[in-house]
Amino acid sequence: MNFPQELKRLVPVKLRVIRSNAIHALRRDSAYYEHEGRREFFQKAFRGLQFNGIPGDYAEFGCCGAMTFRLAYAAARQCAHSARLWAFDSFQGLPPQAGQADSHPMWVEGDMSMSLKDFRSVCASVGMKESDYTAVAGFYGDTLEPAGLSTPNRPDRLALVYIDCDLYSSTVQVLQFLAPRLRHGMVVAFDDYFCTSADAVSGERLAMLEFLDGQTDFAFLPYLPIGWHGMSFIVENRRLLNRAAHGEKV
Repeated sequence: MNFPQELKRLVPVKLRVIRSNAIHALRRDSAYYEHEGRREFFQKAFRGLQFNGIPGDYAEFGCCGAMTFRLAYAAARQCAHSARLWAFDSFQGLPPQAGQADSHPMWVEGDMSMSLKDFRSVCASVGMKESDYTAVAGFYGDTLEPAGLSTPNRPDRLALVYIDCDLYSSTVQVLQFLAPRLRHGMVVAFDDYFCTSADAVSGERLAMLEFLDGQTDFAFLPYLPIGWHGMSFIVENRRLLNRAAHGEKV
């Protein structure tokens, strides 16, 4: 055997294996910390809602993998919060990008797809009954009704909202749906609030900034970060804030 030549042949192979293992390890660590960040958020948020006496349901927009949905269920039950859970998702993956504000290298049409059947199976695997939640399947343009409340098979009274739909255009539709449902003390969270494009404000953050610009009845108080990628807000009634600022009793 020509040992030096054999070493030369093996070294690149070995380096590729090491590099591959390192990448997989980083991905596992990243997934772990992102899971832990979300778990910590749900535990704190539901604890706060329960302590402050804020009743209502949990609504999640973007549910692939059912990870956050399961974490929300576990945290609500652990804190004795009576929230019913709502899952809004196309269950077909991401829709196509609708413009520059949707642009991001990680958001690809069809990605993050999970069938409704698989979603229900994952929920059942952690003890969730179908009576514990409602799954609303379809793209938001077809399933959300921003015009008013009391739409059949839609939540009216919300305590915690988790927006994980990535795209600006989808987030705009969700915020339109939430506008008439905002109430003092509820929590609104964005999973991808700090996931933006390299040369412009985009995605969930842009949708939120535009929404705030037209919001006169409610203020959004920064609350808990969600890992490195997300942010949450407590909704406050501006009328109550003005009364408090002027020393008036509520």
